[in-house]
Parts: sequence; structure tokens; C-alpha cells
Amino acid sequence: MKSSRNASTIRDVARLAGVSVATISRYLNNSAPLSADTAERVQTAMTELDFTPHPAARSLASNKTYAIGLVLNDIGGEFYTPLLRGIESITSAEGYDLLIHSTRNNQPAKTALSKAIKRRPLSENNTDGLLIFINAVDEAELMRLKKINFPVVLIHQSSPKGLDIPMVTIENQSGGQQVVDHFIEEHGCKRIVFVQGPPDNEDSKAREKGYLLSLKNHGLPYDPELVIEGGFESAQAYAAVLGLIKRGQSFDAIFTGDDDNAIGVIQAVNESGKRIPEDVAVAGFDDSLFARILTPPLTTVRAPNELVGAEATRQLVNLIRGESTPLSTVLPVEIIIRRSCGCKSPS
Repeated sequence: MKSSRNASTIRDVARLAGVSVATISRYLNNSAPLSADTAERVQTAMTELDFTPHPAARSLASNKTYAIGLVLNDIGGEFYTPLLRGIESITSAEGYDLLIHSTRNNQPAKTALSKAIKRRPLSENNTDGLLIFINAVDEAELMRLKKINFPVVLIHQSSPKGLDIPMVTIENQSGGQQVVDHFIEEHGCKRIVFVQGPPDNEDSKAREKGYLLSLKNHGLPYDPELVIEGGFESAQAYAAVLGLIKRGQSFDAIFTGDDDNAIGVIQAVNESGKRIPEDVAVAGFDDSLFARILTPPLTTVRAPNELVGAEATRQLVNLIRGESTPLSTVLPVEIIIRRSCGCKSPS
């Protein structure tokens, strides 16, 4: 028998009911609906443990949901799988639920964040902090969250000036420069195409800076006709490369903004009658799982997306706890050589 009525804790109830602490908190505070089965298991566990929350404890629980919100453009595509795996590894270890809102790229970029937060499950009343990974952020909404000291960490997106919101990203510029350096120095390429991502995407802009810096360092002229929009979509990249070929532009290498673009690029080059890598060298970015099984296997830049997700979430948990965290975390990348650039794959 329990020595006192409140000897059991909210964590004991969560463990016995087979749910998270966040679920117990929402049950006690009626802050979000639960299924009938979940509610019954929670109530049964509370009864079995003789658990009755003290009013002060209940008030405390209302200010801590043990839930983290994630706002991102999309959840489809190979890119997001390791990122979500990294995020979940930390939320699970720290006892947080993860609530996801996808804008699906179908909302105006500047209003996507505020619309996501106005949805009740992701508001500051129902989450302890937010991870934000969208192409363009709503500065007014971020300023509002900053003023109320609500924890936020940005992923692959810089903080607006003056707000000092922590961000986690990768060495995009360095990765882009390494690819173009390799094309020029190892394969003698001189007419190199860059396939951009979405217009507001900071990763794509940084990779393009690396592309331009490499051209400059090697004394090669910049031709704006060789920079085309791919939107991180294989179909868009396919159409863009076909358009380049139809306009009669000559090129001997293509650096794609990400590996999804590379699928469309390879298809377009093959349909044009050109050979990869004999006529056109190709490289991507991210090192997605499918990169190694493309024909030919894709030279690419390995981005530590799982580590990005884990590090961003770890920093957010630290902020929730009132601890300090760095304003900028930039994780290293690595070029992975395969046959699409003209090299023999390392054994």
C-alpha cells in the first residue's frame, strides 16, 4: 500500500498506462482530446496507483505539456526521414510527444508559421517549444514568440536580425564548393550547370554561393544561363534540364541542389542522347539512400540530416529547461565519390 495518497507521480501513471507524460498532462488539463481507449487506460492507471494530482501540481502541469511542436514544409521525400528520426530519438529519450504540422508548400511562405501556430495543438499553450523548418519565416510571429520567451530552434534557417533565435544547419556552401572543385580539378569541367532549390531556401542559396566561389577561384566565367530552377523536385529539374538542352546550351557537368533533383536530371540527360558520365558529369547533395542505386551511382554530398534533427531537438529541450544554447550550430558535410562524376567508386 502507498505510504501517502500522492506517493505516485505523473511519470508512474504514464508508465503504467503505456503513454507519455505529455498525454497524462493533456488528460489532467483537458487541453487536447484523447481517444476513449487512451483516456480509460489513464484513468485506470490513476485509480490503481491511487493518484490524485494536488491542485498546485495540476497548475504546474498546465504550464508544462511535455510536447514539442515541429513545423516544416513537407514530410514526404527521402530527405525528411533521417531528420525526423533524429528529432524523435531525442523527444523519446526526454519524454516528450512530437506534434507535427506540415505546410505542404501550399501556403504563402510568410504566413505559414503563424497559421501553423494558430492551430490549437501547436500553440504555445499546448507545446513547450517549437522546431521550425520552413523556407521563409514569419518575422512578426517569431518576434511574438521571442517576447513571451517561448523556446524556438530554427532548422536550416537563419534567425532574423535582432531576434537571436538558435539555429542548426550544415556546411552548405562548403559542400557546394567541394563538388564544383572536384568537377574542375579532377575532370576538367568548364561549363557547369547548377540546379537551384526553392527561391527562398537558404540551403540552396548557400550551395549556389559555393558553386560561384569555386568558379571564381578557378578563373571560370559565370554564365547565368547555366543556373536553372529545380525546386528540389525531380519533375521540375527534369523539365529545366530539357529546356536547357532545347535552347542549345552546352555543358559538361551538372550540380543538382539535392538528390531528388538528380533523378530528374539523369532522366533528362539520358533522353537527350548524352551519356553520364562520359558526356556530362552529375553530382547531387544529401546522400539519400537511393543515391547509391541510381544508374550510374550518384556522386553527392553527405549531409548529416539525422544529426541535425537530434541536435536541434537537444538544444530545444535545453531551452525549455532554462539552459543556454549556441545561437548557431553548423555541422560538417562530406563529399561522397561515386561513378556519376566520372570517377571509379572507391572500393
